[in-house]
Amino acid sequence: MRADLILLTFAYVLSQFYRAFLAVLTEVLEVDIGATPEALATASGFWFLSFAAMQIPVGWALDRIGPRLTSSVLLLIGGGGGAAMFAVAQAPEHVSIAMLLIGVGCSPVLMASYFIFARVYSPAAFATLAALILGVGSVGNLASALPTTLAVEAFGWRTVMWVMAGISAATAAGLFVMVRDPEKVLSDEKGSVLDLLKMPALWLLFPLMFFHYAPAAGLRGLWLGPYFTDVFGASAGVVGSITLIMGAAMIAGTFAYGPLDRILGTRKWVVFGGNALGLACIVALAFLPQDVLWRAVALCAAIGFFGASFPVLMAHGRSFYPPHLVGRGVTLMNLFGIGGVGVMQVITGKLYSAAEAGGGAVEYPFQVLYWFFAATVLVGLVIYLFSQDRTG
Repeated sequence: MRADLILLTFAYVLSQFYRAFLAVLTEVLEVDIGATPEALATASGFWFLSFAAMQIPVGWALDRIGPRLTSSVLLLIGGGGGAAMFAVAQAPEHVSIAMLLIGVGCSPVLMASYFIFARVYSPAAFATLAALILGVGSVGNLASALPTTLAVEAFGWRTVMWVMAGISAATAAGLFVMVRDPEKVLSDEKGSVLDLLKMPALWLLFPLMFFHYAPAAGLRGLWLGPYFTDVFGASAGVVGSITLIMGAAMIAGTFAYGPLDRILGTRKWVVFGGNALGLACIVALAFLPQDVLWRAVALCAAIGFFGASFPVLMAHGRSFYPPHLVGRGVTLMNLFGIGGVGVMQVITGKLYSAAEAGGGAVEYPFQVLYWFFAATVLVGLVIYLFSQDRTG
């Protein structure tokens, strides 16, 4: 792999870390600055929403300016600056603003890689390459679990965030030096994201893209901590181990999905079948008694595994884009994927608080969240049934 793609993969490691690390900080942030689960759900949602909001301007910048400046400048300002702000946070509102900035900083790194893949490599290889960088980059998901728990216990969360700010800034400088922009597409067609939005085929993909990743990202990025602490009495170390297990399952799922479209000759049914299995796991987590720890861990891991269809869905969308709109195409799909998580994090935070205020068993608020996740994934799957399959 090219050196610049390796560095972009490392930048994506940082992105995966930032989207998931709050799950192991819920207890310490509540003690230190009064951040409740709802406040952290909002902060996590801000990361995803700012990340999503940036996808349209990032897509324009990739097509018109190129991935080198787009990725390096945003990661320096948002990633480095946002992590530094997190390190000095004194209230939950500061964490929300910091997460919003970090989302801006992380917004271009994966799409810069996908842009290079779409422009330099064959369309048939896109899903495999997309899954490869997604899987390797998801090491950051693992790093945000037990290793972060241990680092916070040893050095404190503020020190950890200062270190992350420095790493983010150094990575941004490396991207500025090393990333090679693909040759520009010579075309008389200008076009915009509006041209993509006029394509009916894409609108059958958008709902599932919006809903499919939210259960895995929501659990792994936030709700695992409160769920296993409140329902099973798990310690911080146990929560760290469980988040590590789910993170590993998400990576395994990414690698498993990657080549399946070429092996089976279909993208649509790979995505549909995998997400249908994920839906069954969400329903089981909501419906079964909340009294067996290992079963709950296994179901969360399975939700992470089957919810990792992102690269194949991206490849399905990629098959419809004209060459001069590739940058805006991949970022438009990513807007729905990441934006869905952001919206769902905010909604689930409100649902959790409302269910908790209503009284009942300690597991009840979490069961409400799981039924909500199940209903939304089902809606996405029903609409996706009518989509056109493409493997070219």
